[in-house]
Amino acid sequence: MRIVLIHPNYHSGGAEIAGNWPPAWVAYLAGYLKNAGYTDVTFIDAMTDHLSHDQLREALAELQPDLVGTTAITPAIYEAEAVLELAKQACPQAVTVLGGIHGTFMFPQVLAEAPWIDCVVRGEGEQVLLDLVRCIDEGRWPAERNTVRGIAYHDGTEVVATPAAPPIADVDKIAPDWGILDWGKYIYIPTGTRVAIPNLARGCPFTCSFCSQWKFWRDYRVRDPRKVVDEIETLVRDHQVGFFILADEEPTIHKKKFVQFCEEMIARGLPAKVQWGINTRVTDILRDEALLPLYRKAGLVHVSLGTEAAAQLKLDRFNKETTVAQNKKAIQLLRAAGIVTEAQFIVGLENETVETLEETYRMARDWNPDMANWAMYTPWPFSDLFQELGDKVEVFDFSKYNFVTPIMKPDAMDRATLLDRTMANYRRFYMNKALFQYPWTLDRRRRSYLVGCLKAFLKSGFKRTFYDLGKVGYWGPQTKKSVDFHFDATRSLAAPVAKAPHNAMWKTMHRPKAKLPTANAAEQSALAARACGGGTEQLAESLAPVTLRDGGTRPPPQTASGGD
Repeated sequence: MRIVLIHPNYHSGGAEIAGNWPPAWVAYLAGYLKNAGYTDVTFIDAMTDHLSHDQLREALAELQPDLVGTTAITPAIYEAEAVLELAKQACPQAVTVLGGIHGTFMFPQVLAEAPWIDCVVRGEGEQVLLDLVRCIDEGRWPAERNTVRGIAYHDGTEVVATPAAPPIADVDKIAPDWGILDWGKYIYIPTGTRVAIPNLARGCPFTCSFCSQWKFWRDYRVRDPRKVVDEIETLVRDHQVGFFILADEEPTIHKKKFVQFCEEMIARGLPAKVQWGINTRVTDILRDEALLPLYRKAGLVHVSLGTEAAAQLKLDRFNKETTVAQNKKAIQLLRAAGIVTEAQFIVGLENETVETLEETYRMARDWNPDMANWAMYTPWPFSDLFQELGDKVEVFDFSKYNFVTPIMKPDAMDRATLLDRTMANYRRFYMNKALFQYPWTLDRRRRSYLVGCLKAFLKSGFKRTFYDLGKVGYWGPQTKKSVDFHFDATRSLAAPVAKAPHNAMWKTMHRPKAKLPTANAAEQSALAARACGGGTEQLAESLAPVTLRDGGTRPPPQTASGGD
């Protein structure tokens, strides 16, 4: 059976300014399929190679696969739909499959606007895709497709959602096929080396109101740190990777296993060959103050902190469970340990003003992180905060839901002013760093990394790719009146949200379980209450009737595999 996996050609001017990122999803899916005996897997990276639709159509016509699969985060959904449409045109006999977070929660709308998609994989993809492939390979598709758990599809005028597949309890069984990627294409500009995105854990026990990762993965599961380091050793030795970022939402959640990971990196001498970075929570840095030198010794060079806001009111609204004072302290601790720090701010909600944007700039200067990032609030249509905002969300062109386009219109200013003041924050912050801090950093390795980050920032700025500035016509404050975000006004949400029974089931069946042995009993109780409590119903009302083919039963929730 021939399988073709495609990464859609979508660009936003966001994280990609730092280089070309390897699509880790395809390595994990391909590895799982190949371990089950399905070895005829081809990958096409249309994003990195900037492939046109004609080029994709030609490649698919030559390959003539039995299954064509792609993935989509929310801003890439329209391009992913287009990829599968041309796949159906080039290979009418192929089963077209969409995976990823957007399809998981928005499948009724996706199937309605893209009827050429035969199947949507919902949630964690490895086992579901393997079951789907077996169904096709054994000639049971489409007659017995209702037996494949974790998918959605059209059945006449109905959209059918089969029962959710349980999360993979033993994540160590997932062995990625990193060899399917052409590693020469994936370069991290700050270090000038090849870059990888492995993971230590899946899921997150926290329920930040603007996020949806905890809903997608459902259970928090941690891998054996030694196996993760085995994987990194392979990436360094066989694919010459010189930098990696752990894909986890927060790899330090499980303190014991993160420490084991660092100790294993040191024991194998890998810090001399590869540097790495993580995203994590402020509270974990405060907790691990005494361990930060160990983390740095293990090769950790860059920590991006979810500081999110400069005002406590916003932190509380985001369910961050942190304080402004804690944010500042965490940054100071990381800098003292020689680790590059990046503060993340979310801006652009309905109550944003010129004054609050200025406040984030002044706070960034006071905290003095090495880097700062002002991300536009993006109201994922399956997040809790989206429902809270209600009618204040006016733009439903999902291709612009990319952290760089102002989706929300603040009450006190227009979107162009929001963009302009955000760019003013960037200009002032990085001008100060470029002139007075980066070149004078005493630690040679740290200085080299910071200058490399500045190089990436300047390169994207000169090309006008940063924040899609070239596409929207922004050249400075004088161009505010001519800025055009090119929203597609014909796009809309299918219907009133928050009542879709299929997604309500998905959430109530599987909520993240926090099992963190490093916290004391009181802390664990509080965390469990946060992880398992409250929250809105999942979103995305169907355009067509949705049938749950579960016989009235629900599979039992899975227990997180990490924790001891």
